[in-house]
Amino acid sequence: MAQPLAREVAEEVAKLNGVCVRPVALRRLDLVTGKEEIVDVPCGATLESKCPSCAKRNRQLRMAQCREGWHLAEEPVITPDPATEEQRWLVEFRADMQARRDAAASAGEDTSDWDAVLVGLDEEINAAGMRGHVLGRTVPKRVRSTRRRQDAPDLPKRKMTNTTLGRTFETSDGKVYRPSLFVTLTLPSYGKVRDGVPVDPESYDYARAARDAVHFSKLVDRFVQNLRRVAGYDVQYFASVEPQKRLAPHLHMAIRGTLPRAEVKQIAAATYHQVWWPSCDEVRFKGEHLPVWQDGVGYLDSDTGEVLPTWDQALDELDQDDDAKPLHVVRFGAQVDVKGVLSGTPDADQCIRYLSKYLTKSLGESIDSRAQQEHAARFVEALRYEPCSPTCPNWLRYGVQPKGAKAGMAPGRCRSKAHKPEHLGYAGRRVLVSRKWSNKTLAEHKQDRRTWVLEALGQANEPTDPHRFVWRPVKPGDPDLAPVGVRLLRSVAERQRWRAHLRELEARASGQDLSATGEEAA
Repeated sequence: MAQPLAREVAEEVAKLNGVCVRPVALRRLDLVTGKEEIVDVPCGATLESKCPSCAKRNRQLRMAQCREGWHLAEEPVITPDPATEEQRWLVEFRADMQARRDAAASAGEDTSDWDAVLVGLDEEINAAGMRGHVLGRTVPKRVRSTRRRQDAPDLPKRKMTNTTLGRTFETSDGKVYRPSLFVTLTLPSYGKVRDGVPVDPESYDYARAARDAVHFSKLVDRFVQNLRRVAGYDVQYFASVEPQKRLAPHLHMAIRGTLPRAEVKQIAAATYHQVWWPSCDEVRFKGEHLPVWQDGVGYLDSDTGEVLPTWDQALDELDQDDDAKPLHVVRFGAQVDVKGVLSGTPDADQCIRYLSKYLTKSLGESIDSRAQQEHAARFVEALRYEPCSPTCPNWLRYGVQPKGAKAGMAPGRCRSKAHKPEHLGYAGRRVLVSRKWSNKTLAEHKQDRRTWVLEALGQANEPTDPHRFVWRPVKPGDPDLAPVGVRLLRSVAERQRWRAHLRELEARASGQDLSATGEEAA
């Protein structure tokens, strides 16, 4: 029993060679040659617990993205490609179908068939390489008063300039410096903690901590908006959300350009997010007394037969109440760290590594001690019945039908990430990147890495036609599908051939450099 299992050793060797240990088998049909084969595609996992090799690649990709965009010296230019003939024809055809649908509606006819045609055309328009919807926003956005709260300090506002680059500083000898910022923002205290664990769990405000975690992503959006208003230019950022030891999410943000430290702290202190949702402080249904579903009606009280208000009705009632207060107001804590960083310095590299340090781990993966496990269990319990979104089934507990309500919903059974122990209330994206950060998409950064490898291996980097291949999933038990162990070994052998080829090319290049040096010396 002390001998290692051969399969586990194979997986360990695969991880050491950067091979995906959870490959996805797909059947690929080449429409040009007619060749059909089964290929393994990396799973693309972002967490080490899923696949260490894919998580490492994704982390390195994010580090490259952060490094390339942090200290840009030239304005990024993002110009959409001109519309093709096919795209213009699709939009013209969509306009014709819209006119026919409107004519049928004016004549009092049933438009369900026309609506289905329009939905299909919208899908074709997106598949043809166009973003968004031709109709834009069709549902009016709810707008509440934007007047600042009386308990929030005012912020200065500068005239906006059309640039994403920060200020530069020139020394007397003509050297130009382009500093940037590294900012860390945290949530407020919910009670005294020691080693990440509440000293008194009974007085620790778990309810507020849960709501702050659920709405943390909205608070970050408000901070960016305020930052741009005060800075006076289109501030670009690369940020990551990580857990503190006390399990609350906090933010690390690389910001292009610089502002006075006192000003950044003032912005953080003045930033808040108000949650204008129906009240969920009074529990109306619990235990066995739960709302029941009735087809064509929705959820109703099983005792009185009263239909619960829908999500839109509950918001309408909230809008009509002049004395209504927000359900929750989330703010940053007093601890704000602001650090100036120069391009190409060890500090910049250290900050980039720190930004990507926890990206391969889940928010709840840092829990190790028994006390922290108990603390996490209490935190997850506080999240159990906390509504995380308008569609959360937990609204039934408070007498409101969730948005898009359907049969089978029950409080405490929401499938959102916010309620899962590994996410600890935060359901947003772990990596936040502004649109003009590096002037490249993540796919383009990945293509840069692929180009470098192919050039190093001496292979042609020819663009492939995306319509050349047809991909289909391979069902388990397919006779053409080799066992996972065999596929892992094949991938390891292929990766070893690549590395051997790269070492050979490096040796040749090194020998040529030495020869050139010897000739120059002679």
